[in-house]
Amino acid sequence: MKKIAVILGILALNVSCKTASSASSKDSLKDAFKNRFYIGTAMSLPQIGGTDVKSDEIIKKQFSSIVAENCMKSMFIQPQEGQFFFDDADKFVEFGEKNKMFIIGHTLIWHSQLPKWFFVDKNGKDVSPEVLKQRMKSHISTLVGRYKGRVKGWDVVNEAIMEDGTYRKSKFYEILGEEFIPLAFQYAQEADPNAELYYNDYNEWFPEKVKTVTKIVKNLKSRGIRIDGVGMQTHVGLDTPKLAEYEKAIVDYAAAGVKVNVTEMEISALPSPWGTSANVSDTVEYQAKMNPYTKGLPEDVTKEWENRYLDFFRLFIKHQDKIRRVTLWGVTDTQSWKNDFPVKGRTDYPLLFDRNYQAKPVVEKIIQLTKEK
Repeated sequence: MKKIAVILGILALNVSCKTASSASSKDSLKDAFKNRFYIGTAMSLPQIGGTDVKSDEIIKKQFSSIVAENCMKSMFIQPQEGQFFFDDADKFVEFGEKNKMFIIGHTLIWHSQLPKWFFVDKNGKDVSPEVLKQRMKSHISTLVGRYKGRVKGWDVVNEAIMEDGTYRKSKFYEILGEEFIPLAFQYAQEADPNAELYYNDYNEWFPEKVKTVTKIVKNLKSRGIRIDGVGMQTHVGLDTPKLAEYEKAIVDYAAAGVKVNVTEMEISALPSPWGTSANVSDTVEYQAKMNPYTKGLPEDVTKEWENRYLDFFRLFIKHQDKIRRVTLWGVTDTQSWKNDFPVKGRTDYPLLFDRNYQAKPVVEKIIQLTKEK
């Protein structure tokens, strides 16, 4: 009888362990962070259109916020003046509403992925400041107004400041000067007074860029123009930026009176080509050097990559009082734009879910961080 009891005890223990393991695997990112900040992802057209069903299931289970990866950019929303295309954006917003998500619109004013007509007259000459203001207001009012009360936050201005703190010499800047940023926020505020409004940028930890962006934030606030957050895109690698640099930027932005939004996060494990001189005749060798992990990441690199993600999420948890949301720029590695940037044809592994739609081990480790005291 004792022998039977022992066997039954072992069986019960095994069942218990399996049940605990199963329960653990059912934990989701959005549940883990629900009392801290939104956890989000960018949605691509196949996901928005419902043809990437496996990704959609991950999004529903794991994320509490979504952002439009491309479909709300001006070249797609208003390809010709006065001709708006909302089909994809409508589906995106409907997906978010159906799944009770915090919906982010991206992006209203950006020098890139912009239709050519925006800055020129019928003769191809730069338009006057007044015409550009009118076009900006029309674009913002129409887009933000359509989703008033439904899209909860907007990246109003994207990537307007350089790493040295100077303004990017975009057409917006050339025609309107620094005032194009306050105007954009003013138009967005008028179109939806309750939507959160953000300034969004990359290399957002560079000290001079931080200074200029915080100056912009303070200027807007002093003029009674709404700005709720600064978007730190967080396209990072294994070495850059240093965590202390990134943390200082979080603290500085929050001190200016806004929330921090981590808006486009991924961590690339591939070598950076910046500063690499490649002789044209050595193209094949260069391509191989910049694309070293075509069959998957080596174990040591995977470990380094995991630790980098965990370091960032520890930092987010440490400063959760300053952070509104953390958004990954895509769901699976297949979706990531880093596969083709800045070198075409690279195979990268920067996101939390792999090419087989499986959660990487780091997902459970991130979830466990939220349970530590």
